[in-house]
Amino acid sequence: MREAKSCEQGDINVTPLIDVLLVLLIIFMVLTPTVSQGLDTQIPQPKDGQESKRRSDEAIVISVEQGLSLRINQERIDREHFGKRLRVLLENRGDRTLFLQADSELAFRDVAEVIDIAKGAGADRIGLLTRKLTASTVHHS
Repeated sequence: MREAKSCEQGDINVTPLIDVLLVLLIIFMVLTPTVSQGLDTQIPQPKDGQESKRRSDEAIVISVEQGLSLRINQERIDREHFGKRLRVLLENRGDRTLFLQADSELAFRDVAEVIDIAKGAGADRIGLLTRKLTASTVHHS
């Protein structure tokens, strides 16, 4: 009988491969820039003469009272200057939402006219404000 030759199984020596891998890792880490690069930007500054304390997050509330007197955020305004003043307020705002509060005794066409002027001045959305109902104002049938 023939004797079986013993085969020695050879193992791969991975130590030099790990050394090469670590050297490559160090090279890539050195070559990769550590400072992030971006674009230089400038924030727009308000023009001279503009209100420096203008708050763009403040809600604009239009009040229409008896006799068709108008208020914008408690500032009384004439009807002929209303559209122009509103246009100035909405000019640099991102959110052009207005809130309208009208006297309950006014005719709807008068309120609709104020809404139309506000839309013409650049308002995107107009919310209607109502009074909170109390037990004395609710009439049961």
